[in-house]
Amino acid sequence: MKSLELFAGGGGLALGIERAGFRHLALVEYNHDACVTLRANDGGSGPGAVWPVYETDAREVYYGRWAGKVHLLAGGPPCQPFSIAGKHRGDTDHRNMFPELIRAARVLRPPAILIENVSGLTREAFRPYLDFILLQLRFPTITPRAGEGWMAHKERLERYAASNAKPDLEYRVTLPTVLNLVDYGVPQNRRRLIIVALRADLGLEWTWPEPTHSRDALLYDQWVTEEYWRRHGISRPKLPASLEATIRRLSVSSRPHTLPWRTVRDAIQGLPEPIDGEEHPALPNHVGIPGARSYPGHNGSPYDLPAKTLKAGDHGVPGGENMLRRDDGSVRYFTVRESARLQTFPDEYVFMASRTEAMRQIGNAVPPLVAELLARRLRALLDPAIRRPARPNKQDTYLSTPLLDVVRN
Repeated sequence: MKSLELFAGGGGLALGIERAGFRHLALVEYNHDACVTLRANDGGSGPGAVWPVYETDAREVYYGRWAGKVHLLAGGPPCQPFSIAGKHRGDTDHRNMFPELIRAARVLRPPAILIENVSGLTREAFRPYLDFILLQLRFPTITPRAGEGWMAHKERLERYAASNAKPDLEYRVTLPTVLNLVDYGVPQNRRRLIIVALRADLGLEWTWPEPTHSRDALLYDQWVTEEYWRRHGISRPKLPASLEATIRRLSVSSRPHTLPWRTVRDAIQGLPEPIDGEEHPALPNHVGIPGARSYPGHNGSPYDLPAKTLKAGDHGVPGGENMLRRDDGSVRYFTVRESARLQTFPDEYVFMASRTEAMRQIGNAVPPLVAELLARRLRALLDPAIRRPARPNKQDTYLSTPLLDVVRN
């Protein structure tokens, strides 16, 4: 199966999708440093293959060349317009690239679409625009009219949906769902909005994967069996008073059926302590950065819990999310390699940029572990459907006609 990804960034989504068995026809990314990272990792399917990286603005891409060839369209449109940490401009922000993802869907007509974004898009202020995005995904060929604003276009789409008309292209779009990726094996509290759309003519139904990891399982592992501390070769610390009631409850119950949340200690186990200013000779991107300091509200992530949400910055992120808090209370910055592990990148995946740019790529990335989980689920769903004998219909002619793409450009 073949995929095409927009806004590929540092490659987390691309890596997970490839691991799930898709072959990328294109990875579209505007940022030069991110493209250097993508090319450096040569994640191509097969000996000597490389990822087909297109270093360009998504608004300049002619998708007609891949029409009818893509099974999965994926992407995480830039989150800054909708992020709590951003300027909250939403649809008025020039970085809002959802219209380009819709344009790609309209031309490519892929069986499946996978979108990742920040949970901030579900906030009340942005919810009307999120509903508009979902309607556009459902009916991507119903395009804006000249001079029509997004609210007027949304009302027209709502009327169309209520009319029970039969468009030539329609998707079944999931309700917007926010997943905390720590519940799926990522050693980091990371709440992300995931949207899945399946072409309606295929008759497929998407179901979300059940969580595989839990807080209760971690606490059971730490304070009931104490296996966690033995595994890491450290003495059991004193039980925090805030956990006493929870541990009493877990002590009289059976072991949770899920795996334990993964902690910072789990993630960076085996990495040597970094030395400030010195690159490790055998581990790329593992160099210590001096200057970390702690103050109220800015105290880093403790060893024995999942990390705070990594952010696309290096120094001075507001909550100290990109810092480690040692057992003695002192703090230091996570190295780029440690941050990559917290995002589930393998150690052989290198980030070819300054620390600032590398942390931007990592902080904006989809953890490959979760990308693979979702893509495998989509592949298993699509495989029997796309192997059914095709029936000729009016979509066949439209599929090979890039007229809309030409007009839009």
